[in-house]
Amino acid sequence: MLTAIKEAVSYIRSKIKETPETAIILGTGLGNIVEHLEVDCVVDYESIPHLPVSTVMGHAGKLISGMLGETKVLVMQGRFHFYEGYTMQEVTFPIRVMKFLGIKTLVVSNAAGGMNPQFAIGDIMVINDHINLMPNPLIGKHDPELGERFPDMSQTYDPRLLQKARDTARDLGIQVREGCYVGVTGPTLETPKEYEYLRIIGGDAVGMSTVPEVIVAHQMGIHVFAASVITDLGVPGKIQKLTHKDVIDAAEKTAPILTSLIIKLITG
Repeated sequence: MLTAIKEAVSYIRSKIKETPETAIILGTGLGNIVEHLEVDCVVDYESIPHLPVSTVMGHAGKLISGMLGETKVLVMQGRFHFYEGYTMQEVTFPIRVMKFLGIKTLVVSNAAGGMNPQFAIGDIMVINDHINLMPNPLIGKHDPELGERFPDMSQTYDPRLLQKARDTARDLGIQVREGCYVGVTGPTLETPKEYEYLRIIGGDAVGMSTVPEVIVAHQMGIHVFAASVITDLGVPGKIQKLTHKDVIDAAEKTAPILTSLIIKLITG
C-alpha cells in the first residue's frame, strides 16, 4: 500500500504546489463549499493513481485545492463508500494520501438519518462519538508507517475542535445538535426496527460513510471534526418512505448553514 500511497502523493504534489494542512471531505448534497473557495487547482479523481472513482449521485469526484479566506485547504468533492463495492482499504486510501501530503486537520461532513426524537429534518449534528457497524478499515497486515496497530479511540473527535464548533455555532446564531453517529454498510435504508435497534445501542444518527475515514485519520494522528445534516427521521411515527434524491434535496437545503459553520471553524 505504501508504494501506491506515495505514487498518488507524488502525482498530487505535481499539480498542487503548496499543500495545505487542512482537508475537507464533502458528503451528499454538501458540495457547495466549493463556491466559497478561491480555487487554484482541480484534479479529477480518475487521474490520480490508485484512487477509486465515486459512483454515487451527489459526489462530484474532484480534488480541489484553494483558499478559504486566508486558509489553504484541500477539498474532496465526493467520497467512496463500502457499498459501492470498494474494500475498506480503497475507501480510506485518500486519508492515507492526505497524511503523507502533510494534512493535520480533517473536517468531514455527511447526510444522516436521525434517531434522536429531539432531532428535526435539517438539523446539524456535530459528531462527538461513533459506533462502527462496518468492517474495521484497520483489519489486515499492519505497517507501522501508517500508525498504531491498536489506536486508542477514546477521543476520536478532537475535543478542541468540538469546543470551537460549539463556540462558533453560538457566535453565528446557529443551533447545532451533538451526538453519536452509527456507521452502517448500506446501501439499503433502515427498516423501522433497525432504526429502533440503532437508537437502543446509543446512536443519534445513522449513515453509510465517515466512520472508516475517521478511524484511519485518527490512527494516523490527524485531528478530526465531523458533522451530519439530518435528512430524514428514523423515529417511531415519523418514518416516511425515502429515496436517495430526497436525502440530497434535504442536505442541500441545510448546506449553506453547515458551510458557514465549517468556514468559520477553519478560518476563525
